[in-house]
Amino acid sequence: MISQDLLPILDSLGHPRVLVLGDLILDRYTWGNAERVSQEAPVILLRADHREVRLGGAANVCQMLRGLEAEVTCAGVVGVDADGAEVRQILREAGVDESAVLFDKHRPTTVKERFIGRAANRHPHQILRVDTEERMPLSPELTHQFAEEIKERLGDFDIVLISDYDKGVCTPELLQTVIRAASEQSVPVAVDPIRGSDYSRYRGATLMTPNRYETELATGLAVNSVDDAFTAGEELCRRYDLQHAIVTLDKDGMVLTSQGIDDTGEQNFQHAHFPTRPRSVYDITGAGDIVLAMIGLCVADGISLPHAVPLANVAGGLEVEHVGVAPVPRQDIRLDLLRNLPDGSVRKVITAEDAVRIAETAREKGNRVVFTNGCFDILHVGHVTYLEEAKAQGDLLILGLNSDASVSGLKGPTRPVRKQAERAAVLAALSYVDYIVIFDEPTPIALIESIRPEVLVKGGDYRNKQHQITGKEFVENYGGRLHLAGLVEGVSTTAILKSVAA
Repeated sequence: MISQDLLPILDSLGHPRVLVLGDLILDRYTWGNAERVSQEAPVILLRADHREVRLGGAANVCQMLRGLEAEVTCAGVVGVDADGAEVRQILREAGVDESAVLFDKHRPTTVKERFIGRAANRHPHQILRVDTEERMPLSPELTHQFAEEIKERLGDFDIVLISDYDKGVCTPELLQTVIRAASEQSVPVAVDPIRGSDYSRYRGATLMTPNRYETELATGLAVNSVDDAFTAGEELCRRYDLQHAIVTLDKDGMVLTSQGIDDTGEQNFQHAHFPTRPRSVYDITGAGDIVLAMIGLCVADGISLPHAVPLANVAGGLEVEHVGVAPVPRQDIRLDLLRNLPDGSVRKVITAEDAVRIAETAREKGNRVVFTNGCFDILHVGHVTYLEEAKAQGDLLILGLNSDASVSGLKGPTRPVRKQAERAAVLAALSYVDYIVIFDEPTPIALIESIRPEVLVKGGDYRNKQHQITGKEFVENYGGRLHLAGLVEGVSTTAILKSVAA
């Protein structure tokens, strides 16, 4: 599906209730400059300048879901230690219900500590990871307690997500109890599996999201192409009684295989390939988590998989553009879809909220945001040259367009001559205009205050009345500047309308 088809689906998503079951991990990061080789040993010397803590494993899936605006309950196990307390605290701060998290005094909380080095203060790269963990399966007593607590609460959820990192929580006994109970209550179950050759612990789940390598291990089949993924997806569905298998193929996107029964009662399979756009990949950590979260959110909200998978493609692509795990909010997905729509004028028209996020993203990349506004009732050569000059003042031009009601209030009941949709479509066809926000107020001050452009552009006819320019003082107070564009003499909308009337 193309981006314009996905936007209304994304915007229609609600806030389903999701239970995430799996291995909880605490990720610690130490950042610094990798300056030289140590004199003590042939190792890189990292001069640390920043440390942070993030959630990993199933806990990260919870955090990803919160970024996607789901209601989330976490079911996992931590040790009786400071790290376990920190995991629960971060979950609570993220708005996750952690009442189903249990303590195991016989194991430490799983911790992954990463050391990230920058060479010459440039792009960071991971240079070392230290793990603290216990992979022994949960005791039978704790497994039984855990399973019973989850079974009692299954009716509260729209979907169960299993995030298995092979740290001992997702035992076959626990997973099969949960999957069977969920099936009895018609609650779908989605699984992000371990790397292994036996996936019987996931038998009967609704869907599974293995990557290329995991699929090869589980099926014994090479996955070198999309067709190979189709074949392997069928094998996964047959062998483990899955309704759907979604094989993620990194740069080649995702493949969806679904099994069903045809009119003759015979088993059949349907396949679909969903390509992805090329991305700058900085870190694949967390990509599988956001894919599971996005697909789980969609399925829980009744969105079909042919719609859910392309959205998961976008979310996964955004995740690998970050170093380390980071939530991908719905708004970021929406903006990515907007930025990558096929060429077409009206698709540049965005909301004020989108404009704010786009401006923030542009600034993060070192780009300058330019803002101008107007009625643009009948587009003429003066407008075109004005907008070209406005765009030349920076990297991104956002245009505030007076709505029909706003134009009428300013210029009288006979205006505008062209409705706002027509005016926006014509303006958006200009390459100089990046985005358009239609506003109802008499002035664009609210837009200016929220977008905070580096450059505010107005026409040269304001040269002797700059005190009347809306937003001038506000922009200049934080270091922005005003630019007065040149005028094309003798050209105006009013003059054109008078000449037509004559």
